[in-house]
Amino acid sequence: MFSLSVFMKGFGIGSGLIVAIGAQNAFVLKQGLKQQYVFWLCLLCALSDSILIALGVLGFAEIMATSPLLITIAKYLGATFLLVYGAKAFHAALKKTQSIELVSHQKQTLTQVLLTGLAFTWLNPHVYVDTIVLIGSVATQFEDKISFALGSIVASWIFFFSLGYGSRLLKPFFTNPKAWKVLDFMIGCMMWSIAISLLL
Repeated sequence: MFSLSVFMKGFGIGSGLIVAIGAQNAFVLKQGLKQQYVFWLCLLCALSDSILIALGVLGFAEIMATSPLLITIAKYLGATFLLVYGAKAFHAALKKTQSIELVSHQKQTLTQVLLTGLAFTWLNPHVYVDTIVLIGSVATQFEDKISFALGSIVASWIFFFSLGYGSRLLKPFFTNPKAWKVLDFMIGCMMWSIAISLLL
């Protein structure tokens, strides 16, 4: 039986965990500003989160807890990816020719965008902690785990599509070439800080 109160608790937990700007969210924000494959990227991120939340609620947190090797592998793969992507962001921020006009010339293919989105999602150990471990552990408090999972999943879908399509409201601000430099620099700092925190 569907429980609205449990659904809302799941929605609240999911919203609180996903709203923090991390590597995945920063990538969605930037693609939203570029208006390149926004729908498909948001769909990919929301579906990935849905799978991870479902796994957490169904008890896979215990499997992850008993397999430290999986955590270690994910940690080093994720850190390597974030360091490389952060370096690319710093490079873009320091390019003298960086400007709003270049965005149209830097268009990636759909495959490139989706692969990058997959990497930000599945190579990020923080995603597993948030979705599988935290949401999975909170879900154990409720008999109606399905309603709780649905609440968290709906929160994820609303967030990603709001971020992807809402970011275009900031586009007038990014007509200034310096704004893109600042965004790239901030993304680079974020990627490297997350990578260092993983390694430490």
